[in-house]
Formats: sequence, structure tokens, C-alpha cells
Amino acid sequence: MNRPLTRLALALSVAVALAACKPQAPAEPAASTPATEPAAAAAVDPAPAAADAMPASLPFDQKGFAGTFKGTLPCADCPGIDTTLVLNADGTYTLDTVYQGKPGAFSTDGTWTTEAGDKTVRLDPNSKSEQDRLFAIASNGELKALDLQGQPLPDTHPHSLLRDGAATP
Repeated sequence: MNRPLTRLALALSVAVALAACKPQAPAEPAASTPATEPAAAAAVDPAPAAADAMPASLPFDQKGFAGTFKGTLPCADCPGIDTTLVLNADGTYTLDTVYQGKPGAFSTDGTWTTEAGDKTVRLDPNSKSEQDRLFAIASNGELKALDLQGQPLPDTHPHSLLRDGAATP
């Protein structure tokens, strides 16, 4: 009577191993007596790997990275450009700029995405007469302006936007 139960347990072990699509799994259940332990271990192993992958992407997720960034960017013919960039969780943005020593303020809006393995933010303006703008993600609290080709600007002038509240404690 134990023989039919053993064969049934062995058949179930092989079926579970094949369903898990692991080539080495069929050999393991046949060698071990308790058939359910390897299957339980196989079911537990993928979950931590998936959980480990999620936190790495959270800081650059639109909802996780959205916020307001402020700073003064370089200007060719003025002391600087006071800049406020609002990245919304829905993938839209608003960019407000004020040229120091010049009248008027400018505002653009559009959509934003991350690129280059979540290391760059691309601003795609709604007005197609304006060019896309690129910022390197230096940290969760800092964006650095890039040139039109995505290259860093010279370090001779400040070119960082800091998360609102990050500049002062």
C-alpha cells in the first residue's frame, strides 16, 4: 500500500517541478524524500528577487520622484536664471524661469520621462517650437542641467536644481 502512495507522491513532485519550468528541479525531487519541501523553496526564492528589484526602481518612479526642484541656472547675458521645475506624478511638468535683471517671467509645460536607466529626465514641452531639455539625476534631491546633446555643462557656473526644501534644513 505504501508503494502506490510513493509513486503518486513522486509523480506529483515531477509535475510540480515541470510546472515551475526549472530544468534542474526534476532531479531534485526524485533524490529527496519529502516532495513538498523543494517545491516550497522554489516558490519562495523568486519573491525576494522581485522585491529586491522593486526598491531599486522606486526612487525614479514618476510617483516616487515627482516634486518641485529650484535653483539658479547659468545665463549668457544676465547673472542667472531663477528656475522652478515641478515634476508631477502623472508625468506632466511646469517649468518657470525668471531671468535675473530682466523683466518678465516665462512658463512652459509638457511631459517628462526618465531615460538612460533612470539617470536622466527629459522634458518634452507641449509647444513644439521649444526644444526638449535634459537633466541628469544626481540624487533623489538634485537635478543637474545638461546641454542639448545630454552632456554635462561646464562646472564654472552652478547648474543644479535642488528638491524644494533640500537647499535649507
